[in-house]
Amino acid sequence: MTCDKHTAQTIGKGDLVVVVGAGRSGMAAARLLHRMGARVRLLERNADGVPADFVRWASEAGVEIATGDHAPTQFEGARAVVPSPGMAVAKLRPLLPQGPDAPEIMAEMELARRQLDGEPVLAVTGTSGKTTTVSLCAAMLREQGLSVFLGGNIGTPLSEYVLSVAHGGADEQGRADVLVIEISSFQLQACTTFRPRVAMLLNISENHLDYHADMAEYIDAKFRLFRCMEEGDLAIFGQGVHGLVAARDLKPRTLFFDAAARRFPRTRLLGGHNQANIEAAWQACREFGVTPEAAEKAVADFAPLEHRLEAVAVRNGVLWVNDSKCTTVEALRVALQAFDRPVVLMVGGKFKGGDLVSLLPLMHGRVRAVVGFGASREHFEGAWMGQGDFSMSWHPALDLAVAEAAGLARPGDAVVMAPATSSFDLFANYKERGHAFRRAVEALP
Repeated sequence: MTCDKHTAQTIGKGDLVVVVGAGRSGMAAARLLHRMGARVRLLERNADGVPADFVRWASEAGVEIATGDHAPTQFEGARAVVPSPGMAVAKLRPLLPQGPDAPEIMAEMELARRQLDGEPVLAVTGTSGKTTTVSLCAAMLREQGLSVFLGGNIGTPLSEYVLSVAHGGADEQGRADVLVIEISSFQLQACTTFRPRVAMLLNISENHLDYHADMAEYIDAKFRLFRCMEEGDLAIFGQGVHGLVAARDLKPRTLFFDAAARRFPRTRLLGGHNQANIEAAWQACREFGVTPEAAEKAVADFAPLEHRLEAVAVRNGVLWVNDSKCTTVEALRVALQAFDRPVVLMVGGKFKGGDLVSLLPLMHGRVRAVVGFGASREHFEGAWMGQGDFSMSWHPALDLAVAEAAGLARPGDAVVMAPATSSFDLFANYKERGHAFRRAVEALP
């Protein structure tokens, strides 16, 4: 694996850079590019998708906004293109000039990383557990007394950090000791020179195959995180990826974390997978001088994140758990393994692929009932109906499914919404789905 430094473009004053998508990362990239002196053109398919305050800023700053379908003419003469994480690189390339005039395709994360002034980066990727792990890392580092920027795929673009820090100026109070970054396969596909001081790959399982061409492309995207790391850097891996690591020529030191070590028994996080996330975070933070005592206190004080095996209520002896961030079959496997009590399982949404049948042995004797809602009924019933010692029912709406689950659950059970799907059939995102679940539980008689 080699770094793509030779393909990196230098963006100078007056160079045209096209930003695709007016999401938070796109708007942050546009603001950063403008500050760098570039000529910025922002493309957004949905005319209503550009916030009014950004439109006003763009008008004053001389940043062009073009709405509607993208066209090849919009990319002519561009030095670089910064795509939305949701736009596959393969779909973008046919729109771009080819040959010597081809612009660099550059993730917002890559753009921002090139503007840093030496701040070390701790970056985390993986199919599941990324957000919890980066949050644990930030908590451990802060407990040690270090200042931390936490961002990337977790919500705050790295460009916003760069914009907030006056590098080389008189006032640098906003500078962080460590930048903790969650990074997705979407973002990594457009990273060419991104180099963390510490990087980790927690796990890999089938995911985003509606975006990536195949599993091989998805895996290659994840491993782009390590391509530019040097011998003094540290690459951390979960136990399930030994073969993938061995097949690649990696320069940094490598470490495989072991969840069985269970160094931190005082935690409110459910499940063995979270023990793995804790161990991974500890191994990363040790590189920045975090002591075991600081890490232990951070873990003990750490509250479960919203929508990730989040206990939202106990009603009539039944524990209600919101795991709306469970969007894959593998994440559902992890969720089920977290419980040692009978489960009434709620699933449903836009199915992204995966082997549901493989979950049947785990469900036997553990799942009392499956209550589905929304889309993908044919996938779940096709895999599970009549194949286990649990009942199945399906409902068009989430609140109806919650009411059904309440009627089925007994004292001592857990009702777990772990959909194993994306939320886009009924909700704008997994957060909206999780909030709707909480409201439906609170409305129960």
